[in-house]
Amino acid sequence: MSIFDDRRYLIPFCSRLLPQLFTDSLIIGGGVAGMRGAIEAAMHGNVIVLAKGPLDLSNSQVAQGGIAAALAQEDSTQEHFHDTMTAGAGLCEHHAVRVLVEEGPREIERLIESGMRIDRAQCGAPSLGLEGGHGRPRIVHSDGDMTGRELMRTLCASVKETPGIRLFDRCFALDLCVDPQGRVAGALTWHPKHGLQVIWSRATILAAGGAGQVYRETSNPRVATGDAIAMAWRAGAVIRDMEFMQFHPTTLYIAGAPRHLISEAVRGEGAIIVDRSGTRIMVARHPQGDLAPRDVVTRGIVEHLAQSNESHAFLDARSIGSAGFANRFPGLAATLAGYGIDAGRDLIPIHPAAHYTVGGVQTDVDGRTNLPGLFACGEVASNGVHGANRLASNSLLEGLVFGRRAVLASVRESLPDPVPMQWESRVRTSVAGELDLDDVRSSLRSAMWRNVGIVREGAKLRDCLDMFSFWGRYALGTVFETPEGWETQNLLTVGHLMTRAAGERRETRGSHVRTDWPDVDPDGAFHISWVRSDASARRERVGEDVASTSS
Repeated sequence: MSIFDDRRYLIPFCSRLLPQLFTDSLIIGGGVAGMRGAIEAAMHGNVIVLAKGPLDLSNSQVAQGGIAAALAQEDSTQEHFHDTMTAGAGLCEHHAVRVLVEEGPREIERLIESGMRIDRAQCGAPSLGLEGGHGRPRIVHSDGDMTGRELMRTLCASVKETPGIRLFDRCFALDLCVDPQGRVAGALTWHPKHGLQVIWSRATILAAGGAGQVYRETSNPRVATGDAIAMAWRAGAVIRDMEFMQFHPTTLYIAGAPRHLISEAVRGEGAIIVDRSGTRIMVARHPQGDLAPRDVVTRGIVEHLAQSNESHAFLDARSIGSAGFANRFPGLAATLAGYGIDAGRDLIPIHPAAHYTVGGVQTDVDGRTNLPGLFACGEVASNGVHGANRLASNSLLEGLVFGRRAVLASVRESLPDPVPMQWESRVRTSVAGELDLDDVRSSLRSAMWRNVGIVREGAKLRDCLDMFSFWGRYALGTVFETPEGWETQNLLTVGHLMTRAAGERRETRGSHVRTDWPDVDPDGAFHISWVRSDASARRERVGEDVASTSS
């Protein structure tokens, strides 16, 4: 058993010496899935929502493209289902995708009824955008490219107006409380003002997002450090499909600057991907060209850069014009202007970057995990919707649909009022030589990008595991007292799980390429899962899991 399998808690503590809080529902995460869940949970009891950072810092908040849903008369849920299944490269669970596309339109209606402003055509109908992998325009958007901001404004306003919900921002959830019967009964948390405290709950819902910060090149905000996945792993939850990280093909490539996302909707409006000479990169690679699924476009750019020995490609949006671009994508236009780029006149330098954590805590369509009392939804969950590569703009929809479903299931199956137990952690520390924490974090992110990125090879994956074992002996054999240390431990845990799973996936499928296994395995339609108590991987055929149909 490795140190990643051995570590149960991040810090030593004794529960009877800590402040105790009680609630019916504890929701860990303040993005779209957490906020949608909180609104539903408040109809059935008291709710506490934890957000690690400020409420305006999440992947949901910065989402540009929009929310995919079959709203147009000429569209259908069957077509949305087909496009999602195609993007998932054979690993989507049919029932989960059906739930997503059929319940999605009603979630959009609820948002509009709650006051969300969406862009509309002159006739008054929703203005629907087109993105890669979609056969029809079906992307609902707000203020051009500020859908996430408007969505979160709407949800946060509803949460703040709803009695019975307490919002704890800048509150770090360290570990889950598991009672002697194996039921999750809350979490150990830390707040900069109040220190450590235990929050006991009748139901605990993980909605804390993904782990994009495990990569050096990422579109994710700094809070996306995989904390909920690592926390669930330590508690004994099944973790599934961690080898699949979706890489977005177009992020702004400026040396020394963050990798700002450039929405697929820009290509939906006519932009094309070119190299330095102006040659189109995608036109001969896929029938949908620049609007092919994200894995296809990402792979096309990476292969072209390798052949041409260039550092980056370009997005040519000049056909949209300066005024048209600023009107349709005001937020992006302002970001580009900060770097002296006018999209109506200049080529936009781009490069792929890590974008969305496809794998996560295994759940059914009602958010149930293998641990009683624990549910998960949104990017932290692996419910079978995305398969091996997420379809564009399905993520916000997933948070809405499954945030609601997870809470409804948690209410039906909530535990009796929790009785505070005598809960103590005695963390064993190592005598490994001291390493610099910032260097470990920087090195692991670089190692993940080089070895567990878009292009992978078995020997490099094994070398990467060796590096994680070396860093883990220090970082996981040490007790830290600040979020920076805990985040680094969680990043190491998640990176280790991703690398292990990538080594098991001996084929090229979905979001990544294996150079030593360049073809799709016709027998590869299976999920790879792990649990901390068992060092061996489990393989589950697509469609073998028994999904709940309750709603």
